[in-house]
Amino acid sequence: MDIHEYQAKELLAKFGVPIPRGGLAYSPEQATYRASEMGGVVVVKAQIHSGARGKAGGIKVCKNESEIEAAAESMLGRKLVTTQTGPAGKLVSRLYIEEATNIDKELYLGFVMDRAAERIMVVASAAGGMDIEEISASQPDTIIRVNVDPAVGMQQFQAREIAFGLGVDPEIVNKLVPAIMGCYRAFRDLDATMLEINPMVISKEKQVFALDAKMSFDENALFRRPHIAELRDKSQEDPRETYASDRGLAYVGLDGDIGCVVNGAGLAMATLDMIKLAGGEPANFLDIGGGASPERVTKSFKVVLRDKNVKAILVNVFAGINRCDWVAKGVVDAIKELNITMPVVVRLAGTNVEEGRKIIEQSGLTLISADTLAEAAKKAVSAAKQAA
Repeated sequence: MDIHEYQAKELLAKFGVPIPRGGLAYSPEQATYRASEMGGVVVVKAQIHSGARGKAGGIKVCKNESEIEAAAESMLGRKLVTTQTGPAGKLVSRLYIEEATNIDKELYLGFVMDRAAERIMVVASAAGGMDIEEISASQPDTIIRVNVDPAVGMQQFQAREIAFGLGVDPEIVNKLVPAIMGCYRAFRDLDATMLEINPMVISKEKQVFALDAKMSFDENALFRRPHIAELRDKSQEDPRETYASDRGLAYVGLDGDIGCVVNGAGLAMATLDMIKLAGGEPANFLDIGGGASPERVTKSFKVVLRDKNVKAILVNVFAGINRCDWVAKGVVDAIKELNITMPVVVRLAGTNVEEGRKIIEQSGLTLISADTLAEAAKKAVSAAKQAA
């Protein structure tokens, strides 16, 4: 789960990370009022779940009331298209009005899960700002990487090494170290999976500020972080994924035309690969889970059909905890209830497979059966092309 910049900053401030003064606005009038509270030059920032807002016109420096109002008018209620949102863009429904900072130096600071090392990894660079991706690709040796031992947590000496590695003045080190430690504690204590400060700035007044912040959280841990779960903004999410998650289904939307209904994350990934190998494009990743009832299978079909690009559906079930007869009944019920006319390819294996195949054969529906995953993928690709 992602959150907005202003929400991330509110969380970080509680862990001692310094942030500039700012306030939220939902209208041009509110934007000018927030700016009047701060006085002087302010920055108007569109709040969407995406980076690269500055290059897309989603961040504007304003010196007076008319500029603030014009900036707010140009952003609110419109979709901002960045290099990370894709061509569809994301709707701007709120703005963050922040006092301008007299920037002297921009740094990059990030915290991610290094799954190979099973550690939290701190990533830092002396070249923060909008071009950090290009610098990471062209000058990888300039990136500082530090793994944190989970048994002891991040230590002060590690934060100091990072600060000195960034080349900041000694007087700044004592201000940067608490900010780095605060970011680590926020990452650890809130079950985050990613925290990015880009840029972490040093002002000409020799102060340290987190000028931008992005945070993502482990959705499986939200049950113990209700105050984080409340920060979710469904308007920024793929509506297909929101619909599925609200019904307890693991779903990721893709750009293809073959809908997938599969049990097990590993098998789902293999199914996507096999569709690609057969020359097709999957429309989604969907894991119906173990012990799926016919009702759950019907829910899965409803989720897949919300994608208007789907031309064919591939059901691939290897039953262990699951039962093929349950899945087969769910498929038949779903097709009848939802009046599905597009091709549906069904491949069943495992527990009660003969009973499941018998239900499919006796359903009277024009379902396409397959014995292997490779065969199922080829038939699904062929059916999708014919339907298109």
